[in-house]
Amino acid sequence: MASLGSVFTPVGRKALLLGSGELGKEVAIELQRMGVEVVACDKYPNAPAMQVAHRSYVFNMLDGERLRQIVELEKPDHIIPEIEAIATPMLVELEKEGFNVTPTASAARLTMNREGIRRLAAEELGLKTSPYKFASTFEEFQQAIEEIGLPVVVKPVMSSSGHGQSTVRTQDEIASAWKEAQEGGRAGAGRVIVEGFVDFDYEITLLTVRSVSGTVYCQPVGHIQVNGDYRISWQPQPMSDKALKAAQEAAKAVTDALGGYGIFGVELFIKGDEVIFSEVSPRPHDTGMVTMISQDLSEFALHARALLGLPVPDVRFLGPSASKAIVVEGDTDKIVMNNLEKVLEEPGVQLRIFGKPEIKGHRRMGVILATADTVDAAREKAERAYEALDVTVLPR
Repeated sequence: MASLGSVFTPVGRKALLLGSGELGKEVAIELQRMGVEVVACDKYPNAPAMQVAHRSYVFNMLDGERLRQIVELEKPDHIIPEIEAIATPMLVELEKEGFNVTPTASAARLTMNREGIRRLAAEELGLKTSPYKFASTFEEFQQAIEEIGLPVVVKPVMSSSGHGQSTVRTQDEIASAWKEAQEGGRAGAGRVIVEGFVDFDYEITLLTVRSVSGTVYCQPVGHIQVNGDYRISWQPQPMSDKALKAAQEAAKAVTDALGGYGIFGVELFIKGDEVIFSEVSPRPHDTGMVTMISQDLSEFALHARALLGLPVPDVRFLGPSASKAIVVEGDTDKIVMNNLEKVLEEPGVQLRIFGKPEIKGHRRMGVILATADTVDAAREKAERAYEALDVTVLPR
């Protein structure tokens, strides 16, 4: 019999969030709706999830010993990784000692490192992927590019949201791509993956939920990325029944291999009816923010429900929807979003401001959500709202 006890009592549930950005914030809110005590962690103060959590800690989550100290102090019922840059070997140790890691410590370890998940998908599960090579030195990097052939995409094996990613189209760009990958990785300099281009018609995120009910899928999410960083997403992405079935089969294969309960963002390239595996995140996906307006249960609500051991019998889709990321550039701790009366003047438009405390370079600071009768209309509505937005970046 599933049960949830009173918060702040010995019978209550406690969740430790490792990562407190905009995705973690929504997970924290959904857990609190279920009466769960939430403790948020990140490497900087006043992160979005910290603003709604019951308590928070600021530390580098690649520091395994500090991570253990926090876990032993808080004794959470659920440890929930919400970013990649975590001391995953310590998560494996903690899981062996009886702590519950979402979805599993092994899933967090494999997916933090692109090499682990790519080898699992391509070499163990036999899923089709882009051609790839791994490199630890500049010499190996050059050799990998020569073997695959230009153009290639270069990514640190430990990164996300496009950090350290670049495209190499000419020989002159090889050195700068190596430098970008070494400086942009979430866990510092290190090994990279070199991927050959694949011919595809579109790419999707298939949000896949594993729970006590089994495996269910959200409607496919189409999206546009810039250097690996999401900018626009929409739901549903039109695709053939054959391609959708193949996508679901690929998603089930990889999520079954990772195991545990929760939501997985499975990224796939689609060419006709053929499916090519790209990546998977064992947590809510940034492109899935569109589900905050498109579904009765958002990806965050689904994640909370599944990890708590509660059933997810199905996902009710409400209608064509779109999201548009608000990306701001500058170096400041003072950002003002103006003209909101125009941004929100159309029916079916919503705005989420994440509350990130500062920008250094470029950063996703919010998202516009829109729903309409068709996907194209929803995308156009989101774009109109975005164009109406005026962002003022003031000096520090």
